[in-house]
Amino acid sequence: MSNPSARERLAQAAFALFDEQGYEQTTVDDITERAGLGRTTFFRHYRSKEDVIFPDHDRILEHVKSRLRAPGHDTAAAAVSDAVRLVLHSYLDEGDIARRRYALTSAVPALRDREIASVARYQRVFREFIVGWTGDQTELAQLRAELTAAAAVAAHNHVLRRWLRGESPDPLTELDVAMRQATMFLGGATPGNGATIAVFRTDEDIDTLLPALRRLARDAHGA
Repeated sequence: MSNPSARERLAQAAFALFDEQGYEQTTVDDITERAGLGRTTFFRHYRSKEDVIFPDHDRILEHVKSRLRAPGHDTAAAAVSDAVRLVLHSYLDEGDIARRRYALTSAVPALRDREIASVARYQRVFREFIVGWTGDQTELAQLRAELTAAAAVAAHNHVLRRWLRGESPDPLTELDVAMRQATMFLGGATPGNGATIAVFRTDEDIDTLLPALRRLARDAHGA
């Protein structure tokens, strides 16, 4: 097993101290002393003791954007689901640190507020991607993108919290199920203009239905 990096040593020291003496009572000097490292090393990796607690969202968001742009996705829903899976993996890879963070942010309101702010960044990235993928700037398309982005983030957080509480033995499978629900607004959306057709059976004759279908199509395209 490889030795932990300086960043990992600082994080381990910080969480140990937060458990022992509380978040508010722990200082940067306490953390560096416990880790056996200097203040210069600390500030090379973190801007504050608060930063020790949270994942490197800047780095993860760049990975998310790269995954969204990666070739091989047939639909916007598939791309978003793949990117959300990547985010969940980043938490699962942290293991115990992720669970300790959850306990800490649940107990400290200021940390919980920061966590909520970070969620908004992911939602914005997903919304902008969906709008760019479809190329549809209508109000309806903007709403669909907003709803899907919010649902994708909510699906991720629901599964993540279940795993953090020890309630989910297979979070990745749960996420796949949740994301199918979250992306239902997108249907089979493909790049550029297009239409999603739903087929159903009715007792009405086609001549009666066509005017209503045309009205729905015009409304969907903002006409």
